Amino acid sequence: ASSSPSPAASSEYRRVRCPPHRYTPLRSQWESILTPLVQHLHLQVRFNTKTRSVEMKTTPLSAPGSLQKASDFVSCFFMGFEVADAAALLRLDDIYVDSFQVTDVKLLKGDHLSRAIGRIAGEDGKTRFAIENATRTRIVLAGCHVHILGSYANIRVARDAVCSLVMGAQPGKVYGRMNEVCRRMNER
Repeated sequence: ASSSPSPAASSEYRRVRCPPHRYTPLRSQWESILTPLVQHLHLQVRFNTKTRSVEMKTTPLSAPGSLQKASDFVSCFFMGFEVADAAALLRLDDIYVDSFQVTDVKLLKGDHLSRAIGRIAGEDGKTRFAIENATRTRIVLAGCHVHILGSYANIRVARDAVCSLVMGAQPGKVYGRMNEVCRRMNER
């Protein structure tokens, strides 16, 4: 028996299913998603139209852990993040995604849930942008789901701000508290 592993045994395979509402954005931005996966991570990538999933396979040139990074990148895009924002997962090691539902923070139904989501977004998205800029994170509101992309400490600050808004706090108080925490974090 030979001790050298066969090429088929050394390759790993991963599949990420595409949600129905992200199928059109995937088709329109396929080139920009495919380029970093193939050129930088040296993966074989295809979209299986029958299962509607992105399938990735390692090659002999792929670095260890590249399949996990690629899977996180594609999953991040499917959550609703822009390709450029999701690409930060490929470049940096200390970037994470945190997801939760508004109803996990406080059990709300009907109009109360809609108002809580509206407080997070703010008028024309101003509140969401203010939280993103102050904490250096990216936030996606998808129905009652909230996805936050950033470093661990920044995600914690942004999540606390979003949870305060869900609980009914005034945006002005949330801004002040969030800016104070961010100022202390930057001084360290």
